[in-house]
Amino acid sequence: MKKHEVRGWIEEVGIVAAIRVHSAEEALFAAGAIALGGISIVEITLTVPNAMRVISQLRKENPNMIVGAGGVGDVDSARQCLDAGAQFITSDGLHVDVTEFTLKQDAVVLPGALTPTEVLAAWKTGSDFVKVVPCVQLGGESYLRSLHRMFPHIPLIAAGGVSQQNASGFVIAGAIALGIGGELIPGEAVRLRQADRIGELARRFVGFVKSGRAHLAARKRPVTAD
Repeated sequence: MKKHEVRGWIEEVGIVAAIRVHSAEEALFAAGAIALGGISIVEITLTVPNAMRVISQLRKENPNMIVGAGGVGDVDSARQCLDAGAQFITSDGLHVDVTEFTLKQDAVVLPGALTPTEVLAAWKTGSDFVKVVPCVQLGGESYLRSLHRMFPHIPLIAAGGVSQQNASGFVIAGAIALGIGGELIPGEAVRLRQADRIGELARRFVGFVKSGRAHLAARKRPVTAD
């Protein structure tokens, strides 16, 4: 899949599932469970043991899944992730060298940022998206709305604290996509191998994104006189 297709799929699905678990086996299980619920974009964080193997295995066994690497903080790690098959690279902070390296490899990159200065700096590196993280702790939907008003041309991904209660709100506030971790993939559900529970959560979040986008579309419809 080419870079523009990966970028387009992230925009279309609107959810990047961040998998942070305690073993490679748990990561593979979680990825399969959310896929059953309609989310085909997964971010394997580098805190997952044998993360490179997980990325490689998911790519080989799931041709319709977009697989990325999260928590990437240096160029060597980015290189290993891309060699393993990662289709996008993301981080929880702005690492300009990682962004520039990833772009040179013609892969999608989602650097993390928080303040307006960081968001603008991340975008100026040429990144495909800017992940605003942690979003909830700094004002949630109202903060993201403010950033979107300042930078309407920058595709923002809301991450850090996205839940069932605020998911649609973040989309309405201007998020092009959501980064969701524990609220989508509860640790207990992974330990107990509750694929149906995770799949249902995935379906709910897909619905929240659709609902938020429908609300925005309704706002843009012209009002016609009777």
